[in-house]
Amino acid sequence: MVRRLTRAAAHSDAQLIDEAAALAEGWAVLMDLMGVVVCSAPHTAGPEGVRAAAHPQLHPHLTIRKMTGAALVVGPGTAAPASRIDLIARTTVDLLRMRARVRRAEETHHAEQRLHTAVLHLLLSGQPHLATNVLGGAAFTHATVFRLTGQSVHAAYQAHWRTAQPSVSPSDPRMLVCVEGNELVVLALHGNGTDRHSARPLVARIADRHQLAGGFSDPLPLDMVATAWAEAGNARHGARAGRLTSATVLGSRGLLRVIPDHRLTSWSAAILKPLDREQRRTLEAYLRSGSAQAAASVLDVSEGTVRTRLRGIGTLLVAELDNPTVQAQLLLAVRAPAAPSQITSSTRLVPSPPLPTGLLTPEHAHRWASALLEPVDQPLRIALRCWLQHRGRTAPAASELSLSRSTLTDWMSKCGRALSLDLSSATVRAELHLAAETIATPDDTPALLPRRGGRTYRGQRPY
Repeated sequence: MVRRLTRAAAHSDAQLIDEAAALAEGWAVLMDLMGVVVCSAPHTAGPEGVRAAAHPQLHPHLTIRKMTGAALVVGPGTAAPASRIDLIARTTVDLLRMRARVRRAEETHHAEQRLHTAVLHLLLSGQPHLATNVLGGAAFTHATVFRLTGQSVHAAYQAHWRTAQPSVSPSDPRMLVCVEGNELVVLALHGNGTDRHSARPLVARIADRHQLAGGFSDPLPLDMVATAWAEAGNARHGARAGRLTSATVLGSRGLLRVIPDHRLTSWSAAILKPLDREQRRTLEAYLRSGSAQAAASVLDVSEGTVRTRLRGIGTLLVAELDNPTVQAQLLLAVRAPAAPSQITSSTRLVPSPPLPTGLLTPEHAHRWASALLEPVDQPLRIALRCWLQHRGRTAPAASELSLSRSTLTDWMSKCGRALSLDLSSATVRAELHLAAETIATPDDTPALLPRRGGRTYRGQRPY
């Protein structure tokens, strides 16, 4: 009897009541406490069950079991012994309670999933304060975005929930997980420098197991999640099935992995010490987006406001923010983890050497830069250096190099393929600029670019 009732309970409450009635060789009715019949077998037994639950003393031959929010009435057949009916009633009630708990868990699960999606949309729309309020005022300042696509996105989504059991409860908010269109999206929440990479191994296992191609961003402040979203999307386009690709794609070659943590964090804190939180946000938005206009969209202020703030930031840092080397150094500084202790003194930026000696010795810096740019020959390196000095703008760089814009665009594509890097990333461009300037020689100038002839690849004509 228990096996039969359990199998029926796996399908529905109605099938369970039908099975209970069949085993009792009579009838069974399930109703709520307001006397409304939920299900009965047969259907005509409903009114009798309601009367029995309302006045049990008048129906001693019936078995009545009450539970939270409901009541079960079983009318036995003439040949069914009382012990059998009691076992049927107790087992049915236990199974109904179990089904109710499962339904509540599923409802909570779906509500949690909807909440994850709502918080993600708030962050993408530039409303981090509303998002953190939904999260219960959680003290998280940064997020890393993972975006994955493939044939098994929904299976991977369910697997991620079962494995990680992500939560946005105030006691333990760690990551948001949802499906957006045909993408599995994971948003790992953390402080600046704390648990920055804790979600990556889990997401990498999910990508490998379900053969999803994924990209992930640098850790960015919560008010720049839209930028992180774009970074992760760009990285995903170049990813292979079953693999995660970083937005910077630098991996172990990146300066955050090459420079010792204690040096990087201390230097970054000393450089940025004169700036308050709003100024740091403005500076990072400008450096990562590449223009005041794009930064204004991220910060939800006017372009004029961004330019005014940048002038003030340049004054505080005693630095020329239009200098590409200064920009690359500052982007490295804002990407660094937060210093564990308060820095009492500030440090000025110095464009020469490109990598400050406090971070890497000249020999170490040269080895790093040489290894990074080794796949690129001299003509491409000269063109790349010039293009980076113009902050990735093709027209002025092509003019200085005496190349057509289409030729320079083609060369930059070759550089990207040779280096296996995405040159559209501001982070990649900044580190390549520091590398190119570190190993530059007097021969690495546009005037000394080797010429091979051709309409778009030639030197200035003598007149």
